[in-house]
Amino acid sequence: MTAAGDRLGPTLFERSRPGRGGGKIPHPPKDALSRIPADHLRTDGPHLPEVAEPELTRHYVNLSQLNYALDTGFYPLGSCTMKFNPKVNEWAARLPGFADLHPFAPDELAQGTLQLLWELEQALAEIGGMRAVTLQPAAGAQGELTGILMVRAYHRARGDFGRTEVLVPDSAHGTNPATASMAGFRTIEIPAAADGGIDLDGFRAHLGPTTAAVMITNPSTLGLFESRIGELLEAVHAAGALAYMDGANLNAIMGRFKPGEAGFDLMHINVHKTFSTPHGGGGPGAGPVGVGEKLLPFLPWPRVLREPDGTFRTERPGERPQSIGRMRAFAGSTGVLVRAYAYIRAHGAAGLREVSDDAVLAANYLKARLAGVLDIPFSRHCMHEFVASGATLKAQTGIRTLDVAKRLIDYGYHPPTIYFPLTVEEALLIEPTETEALETLDAFVAALRAIVDEAHNDPELLHSAPHSSPVRRLDETTAARQPNLRWRGMTGEQTPCPD
Repeated sequence: MTAAGDRLGPTLFERSRPGRGGGKIPHPPKDALSRIPADHLRTDGPHLPEVAEPELTRHYVNLSQLNYALDTGFYPLGSCTMKFNPKVNEWAARLPGFADLHPFAPDELAQGTLQLLWELEQALAEIGGMRAVTLQPAAGAQGELTGILMVRAYHRARGDFGRTEVLVPDSAHGTNPATASMAGFRTIEIPAAADGGIDLDGFRAHLGPTTAAVMITNPSTLGLFESRIGELLEAVHAAGALAYMDGANLNAIMGRFKPGEAGFDLMHINVHKTFSTPHGGGGPGAGPVGVGEKLLPFLPWPRVLREPDGTFRTERPGERPQSIGRMRAFAGSTGVLVRAYAYIRAHGAAGLREVSDDAVLAANYLKARLAGVLDIPFSRHCMHEFVASGATLKAQTGIRTLDVAKRLIDYGYHPPTIYFPLTVEEALLIEPTETEALETLDAFVAALRAIVDEAHNDPELLHSAPHSSPVRRLDETTAARQPNLRWRGMTGEQTPCPD
């Protein structure tokens, strides 16, 4: 790779000098090693860098400043709501009563946390129009698995072992078919209709006694609300199957549409997206799952219960024998859930409706302003995100969506999702969220307009972008297939690092 200037700096190993580290650590007793059994002693010391504390601090602060973050810039990442996270949520999650509570604390010493979790469950159930919610799943993908395992348990409890298929539209999140396969089902992919919505005839053609569930992302990953959802749900239930809604795009419909009341039997909620917890890089996250009456007995164990006297407790072993069991330790990602609770209480019902309204307005504003700059495949109003296409730009200039995304980095923006959904050629999936100012959206449009002009006038500028980032364009295919996660000192022709 090529470093742009010296912003990356040397590694800790390259900074290391013998004797520089550990000066503040008390010296061990002279007989310390003799107290350790011989078969537990290392033959060689650990190969660790030796640096002074100021160097160590500056090294990691420098690395943190190389990261792109919502606190420093606009993050229009479609398919994954990345919005500003109110700092009061962080304050709440760090309160000692929550942050310092031991996971094995008895119920009588955890009343505050148990009450918060119980109240959060009630709030999420109300928002989703569901009967009850489990807070256990650690992310949306695990929430999906939790839901489909409950679907499997429901059919088996009824003695219906012939339901082996899950129907998934091709506009759904990619984790949907993977989840169904993990749970032992065969996934049937249903192509979308010409308008990007549900192909009702395609679903009806595959619905039958072998259908366990239908998984729908609504709004879809095309940024469209499914206008034929009522007809689909009626057909699903007539076939004896269950309807699962992927709630990753709940940020578009809070307070305006309750999936449970519409007829969905279960859904997961990405509280680290909609309810504003920092996420990315594998965590943290949480994916609570709401269910209707049919699936109530199968919720993961243990849930938090409220006693008649107003105290709270966790379910006891065997109290709900049809439960699918634990999906993870304890109550789930409690710190994430505290943040979600703070977000919901701060906004209230009217505020959550306004969040969705503003997110939809911002997406439609950007979509209208980018018409004529990029292709917009679907003409009807979008929800909180929309799909643009660089297909025409590629045909005219040879510039691909990847080149546009890399050039956006030079303009100070994190690129949107690219090449997803797979059904749109040279796709850019853009989500502005409700937290960005009008001036920010206009500046983003101006950047994309400038990049399209560059594509026509100086395409090589885009082919070699980014130019101002800590590292230039990488061989992403090789990095994915042959990840190098361990530092080793370079020798021979590897020194200096090849350009």
